[in-house]
Amino acid sequence: MDKKEVEKRIIENYQQEENMMILVFAQWCVNHGLDPEALYMKAYPNQGNNPALIQALELTVSKEEAGDISNETLLGVLSLFGNDDLAFVVSEEMERLKKN
Repeated sequence: MDKKEVEKRIIENYQQEENMMILVFAQWCVNHGLDPEALYMKAYPNQGNNPALIQALELTVSKEEAGDISNETLLGVLSLFGNDDLAFVVSEEMERLKKN
């Protein structure tokens, strides 16, 4: 395997893992009755629509069908990918949900 193939595989693996992170975020939102696109736009107002998020939304299931995703798991996954702005917005929502 040459260097270009290795680089290509590394990029593909990262993209798959990033897509999984986005799916975890989207499913957590669905599980808590939140709009993933609205939260994403609040965190990243200048980015516009995120095609990966839209694709992830197609893969989410209803709250009743989904397994539980803990707050800690979501925040850990977001921080793993450096999504600090989104983690901040999600943390605010977690606090709001806790109060209600």
